[in-house]
Amino acid sequence: MKTTRLLSYTFALFMIASALIFSSCSKSNNSTPQQQDQPTTGISLTADAKFGNILTDNNGRTLYFFYNDAGTTSSCTGGCAVAWPVFYKENPSIGTGLSAADFGVITRTDGSKQTTYKGWPLYYFASDAKKGDVNGDGVGGNWVVAKADYTVMVANGQLVGHDGANYNDQGLAGTGASMYLTDANGRTLYLFSKDTHNTNVFTKSDFSNDVVWPIDQVTAIGSIPSTLDKTQFATITVFGKTQLVFKGHPLYYFGQDNAVKGSTKGISFPTPGAAIWKVVNSNTPVL
Repeated sequence: MKTTRLLSYTFALFMIASALIFSSCSKSNNSTPQQQDQPTTGISLTADAKFGNILTDNNGRTLYFFYNDAGTTSSCTGGCAVAWPVFYKENPSIGTGLSAADFGVITRTDGSKQTTYKGWPLYYFASDAKKGDVNGDGVGGNWVVAKADYTVMVANGQLVGHDGANYNDQGLAGTGASMYLTDANGRTLYLFSKDTHNTNVFTKSDFSNDVVWPIDQVTAIGSIPSTLDKTQFATITVFGKTQLVFKGHPLYYFGQDNAVKGSTKGISFPTPGAAIWKVVNSNTPVL
């Protein structure tokens, strides 16, 4: 009797163990294997359903630009760098459709390196769990997916005039960061207060004054950062050349900015505080 009972217990334990093993195997067989990232080797253009072709690493992880990186350094440190890990790869492989000449490297305040694209430092977003995620776009109104075909970008920083003084986006003396439009390489764009709707009244027909305030020439309007409204951009023809327009304002560079990313010397030219030339942003009134 005792032997029979012992055999029954043994058989029951065997059946339970078998069931557990079977269950474990079934779960393993039915689950999708976790795909591991390969070592980071470079940067590619990857198609995204919402944003078109975007910059990613070779594993398809989305890369981002930060508007606060108005100058030639990174403004994302400390806790920001935890949420937005930097991308860096020495001598990265460059995917089809990208030019190696557009990539560079900066040294961060902690001595580490970071890869840049057209002068903009590149970041990941920690909350992107897998390749193809684009959760960082638009965060805080300061982050956008990195793209190769932006016609304009947005910078957020202190405006400093040609006189070395601080200004706000209205061209008046003021301290504090201002949003302003730049070209894809971070070069500041300006409006001329005497222009009329979609009409450039500054540039001479022989372009003799174009060296002072060069027009922002474009062949077409490409991608626009998601924080801006693409319908507010247009083009006009100025003596045979195509100039970019925003909210009816023809856009210009300032020659004395010397094509330096983050330089805003035109904000105080020719007379400090006169606001004859101003930066443009989402708050700029429609002309």
